[in-house]
Amino acid sequence: MDPVKNAETLVGAGTGAPIERILCPVDFSKASVKAYRYAQSIAGRYRATLLVQYVVELWQYPSGDFSFSPEAYEDFRRTLIVNAEKELQQFVNKSGGLQPECIVQESMAADAILSLAQARAISLIVMGTHGRRGFDRLMLGSVTEHVLRHASCPVLTVRETAPDSGTQGATDEPVPIRRILCCVDFSAHSKRALEYALSAAEAYDAEVTVLHVLDHEPDSADVGKETAAAMENLEKLFPPAAPRSTKTHLEVRLGKAYQAILKFASEMQADLVVTGVRGRNSMDLEVFGSTTYRVIQLGPGPVLTVPI
Repeated sequence: MDPVKNAETLVGAGTGAPIERILCPVDFSKASVKAYRYAQSIAGRYRATLLVQYVVELWQYPSGDFSFSPEAYEDFRRTLIVNAEKELQQFVNKSGGLQPECIVQESMAADAILSLAQARAISLIVMGTHGRRGFDRLMLGSVTEHVLRHASCPVLTVRETAPDSGTQGATDEPVPIRRILCCVDFSAHSKRALEYALSAAEAYDAEVTVLHVLDHEPDSADVGKETAAAMENLEKLFPPAAPRSTKTHLEVRLGKAYQAILKFASEMQADLVVTGVRGRNSMDLEVFGSTTYRVIQLGPGPVLTVPI
């Protein structure tokens, strides 16, 4: 994440990150319960429409293939859908809070999520991730991984260990977002990420730290000079006509980008990390070792990835 000589202003007057429709796919796991709390909270803060989706995947029920007739198979399929509709409604009722639109579909999960997101012009997808290390149990072709690689809207990934208010069904503040870390490298996708970070900060009255990492090894004589140049470029992200809020902080760190981000996120006890990704296919196989992927995989809390 090296600074450019003349970083253009990335945040101008009147910019924003509108969130009007939120999609939260669930599978009734602990991770999706936590993701749903975040989706509820964000929907409340932005006064957005909330859709909660459950996908029935028939391949998970191989016994259905042994039905004696097409009629029996159709009854089996319909029973699965009806039961899923009941379970989804129970899930929503138990969670309390905002009442979403409930959608049950029969398909492959990732395909159904992406298709619904496009058809309903979804502004944000909120999904849970499993395992103590984020993607450790999400292998190639997994639902969250596939959605992250192909979604055209921002995706918020929430670990099942992400913090919340600790109050079941709390509606006033179901999740804490007080400190936001936004990672920038002065590129176009940084602009969008920063817009979303500042928008979230306004919605939650939170503090934002804008971080740039010098991920190469400058000569000792150049460290101060490069750090000062990077800090100057961070200042340029905010136009003089719209001075920075006292709740916005700038930081420059040295080191391997993802390691520096994770370390700083831990130090500041970030409740949310916001980062940009380079286009719809930016998380394909060849870049699975990228900064964004590792932050999602190893980070302590929710990560919002913003495509351009």
